[in-house]
Amino acid sequence: MVSEGRVAVAVDVAPQDSRRIRGTPLRAVDLLLLGYLGVVSVVAAIRAPSQPACWWLLLAHALFVVLLFLITRPGLGPVGRTIRELYPLFLLPGLYSELDILNAPGLPVHDALVRHWELLVFGGQISRDWWQAAPSAFWSTVFHAAYLSYYLILSAPALYLAWKGDLAAVRRFVLIVMATFIICYLCFIFFPVAGPYYEFPRPSAWFIGNLPARLAYEALATGSSYGAAFPSSHVAAALAATLAAMRASRRLGLILLIPTALLTIGVVYCQMHYAIDAIAGTVVGLAIGYQLSAIGYRT
Repeated sequence: MVSEGRVAVAVDVAPQDSRRIRGTPLRAVDLLLLGYLGVVSVVAAIRAPSQPACWWLLLAHALFVVLLFLITRPGLGPVGRTIRELYPLFLLPGLYSELDILNAPGLPVHDALVRHWELLVFGGQISRDWWQAAPSAFWSTVFHAAYLSYYLILSAPALYLAWKGDLAAVRRFVLIVMATFIICYLCFIFFPVAGPYYEFPRPSAWFIGNLPARLAYEALATGSSYGAAFPSSHVAAALAATLAAMRASRRLGLILLIPTALLTIGVVYCQMHYAIDAIAGTVVGLAIGYQLSAIGYRT
């Protein structure tokens, strides 16, 4: 069972104030986000002279503190308590978009090094060559559809568990997913890799002419962040979410294993990620998902 203990603040206070401060309901995911945004704020301030849009990130982070104050107020009703557990997932689009501001085009990327690793391990560039060596409109459709299923893999378990009223399970799930994303995002900031989407020519028109592929490329065209390839957060987060969901519901986790496995293969076959990206994402997803699911952590 997840502990409902709250974070204690070690400061001297008047007796009448001690209960209120000790009761500040900051949880592991709140502290994780505060720490991450603190690091990003420092990076944004350093890069702001050459990338002025980074100043807006500092304002956004200040607004997060306001949000955290509002969402942790006492006396929240059932809807408020549910939103309180889910809110980190709502922040993900904004956190991902920040990466495109921090890693503005022109910032040095490490694709040459990752492609060198790819060559050493696989003897070639799998993401560029695989679909050409084994062309299949059918598998293109399946794998691009699996790529899009990423959004359901991340959201459906949390919404399902919230619908069941199991907020403790929601809390575990959200912490595991957010920890995975934050590790990936820190890698993107300090070791940016553009990935095959930017580095290689697009696959042939027949290969990306199916509906899932068109939708995937439309999503990339409007929402892709530069430098966010290594490790693959698609693979890492999908695996971590599947493991977290499996702890709450074995049946749900087994259902998610299918699209997660297809996604892990598909990001390489469909030339979205280097194979090394997918391997690194697998390691991160399994490590975070397994460790936080297996140990008795405090949320």
